[in-house]
Amino acid sequence: MRLIAGATAALSTALTAVLLVPQPASAATQLIGNGTFTSSTAPWAAIGQTTVTAESGWMKVAVKQVVANPWDAMVAAPTTAGLNPGKSYTLSFDAYSTTAFKARATVQYTATPSANQSLATDVQLTTGSKRYSIPFTAATATDTAAEVTFQLGGSGGAPTVRFDNVSLLETQTTRPTALYVSPLSNPARWAGDPANKDTDTGKAIAANIANKPIFEWFGGWFGDITKAVDDYVGAAQAQDKLPMLVAYNIPNRDACGGESGGGAGDATGYHNWITEFAKAIGTRHAIVVLEPDAVAAAECVTKFGKDPEDQYRMLLDATQVLRAQAPNAWVYLDAANATWHAPDKMAPLLVKSGIANTRGFSVNVSNYFTTVDSETYSVAVNGYLSGTVGAKKYVIDTSRNGNGPYEDDTPGDNWCNPPGRKLGTPPAKQSSGAEYLFWVKVPGDSDGQCGISGEPAGTFDPDLAMALING
Repeated sequence: MRLIAGATAALSTALTAVLLVPQPASAATQLIGNGTFTSSTAPWAAIGQTTVTAESGWMKVAVKQVVANPWDAMVAAPTTAGLNPGKSYTLSFDAYSTTAFKARATVQYTATPSANQSLATDVQLTTGSKRYSIPFTAATATDTAAEVTFQLGGSGGAPTVRFDNVSLLETQTTRPTALYVSPLSNPARWAGDPANKDTDTGKAIAANIANKPIFEWFGGWFGDITKAVDDYVGAAQAQDKLPMLVAYNIPNRDACGGESGGGAGDATGYHNWITEFAKAIGTRHAIVVLEPDAVAAAECVTKFGKDPEDQYRMLLDATQVLRAQAPNAWVYLDAANATWHAPDKMAPLLVKSGIANTRGFSVNVSNYFTTVDSETYSVAVNGYLSGTVGAKKYVIDTSRNGNGPYEDDTPGDNWCNPPGRKLGTPPAKQSSGAEYLFWVKVPGDSDGQCGISGEPAGTFDPDLAMALING
């Protein structure tokens, strides 16, 4: 009932167009002088058996002859400032090759390049463009002037490799407090479209929804999840803002509601996907809501011949992966809403799903229950958690709860685009109760072809958005 692949496929193209390399900011200064190669490759230099040219916005690196060692054919560029030893960084770039092989990426001190490398990792290049996002910690050094290299020798051939969107950013020492407002959210893109922006509807959506910090949802509709996550998190980092992500790709997704069905094919596929998702965040600061409804809806996977226990195990694995690969992400495992499961039932399900590995749980995602009712439910859940893993932080989705839940004589479908709902309290950190009030659900995105919207799940419907604005 949340989001489906086709609904945000256009975002992948928009991210490519707008967020290729995060813009510099005082909190996250770009340490690569030219990573876009729009007109030249300077200051990148060919070293050894390579030639380097700019070609259609890419840096084209041709290996001239077969060489034995990776460093015998390479390209390098100095960083625009020295590294800070002990600090965390992320190197990211797009690359593809005429033949698949393992290249090596390094970030090394120029005074002692072979002996003091902060990063030296093999990268499996393919014939299709792929985003690589690699976190590392700067090594100790007296002279901290550094360079980035791509070492392309030792493949047994003479490949031609193309690079684009090379970025090197330091992770903020202090966690950002402001939430990221994406210019590429569904309402922002709709309201910013020239055909809409000067209309009364466009102005209302821009002023009431598009200018708010709203979560971005990530699933299998992104062909390159590393690129999608890295672009989004990098754009937030460059503004010293907190990015907010929903991981939504578990197999048999939306098992009870069905409108947003899909997800990874099996447990192995999901493990691989959530690992790539987490690695793309890396050591950067972020907020993650993990798999809306997945804990509560696990009981519904039996209609697909699946075992709910397998779903809890997949979630447990996901929490472990995120804790290991994205240590600065505050992860909230979803705990459904105030009436789906009683708190004494939900708490043990959260425990077996790995809540001990997370910061806490999320409540009311994509639903309409009041903040007061959601607080009461969260406190009750924590009461049962306190005897096992301990009470946890929690967050509440207020995106559509301004008028509370819709009630009629068919309550089974009242979650799906009901009439008369209203925007709730805008996103903000709280001093008591919920740690945050968030807009996890994107206001105006349809729940499915039901209720007052005929649009598929995840598709932005301006009429639905206006109904939420007007209440």
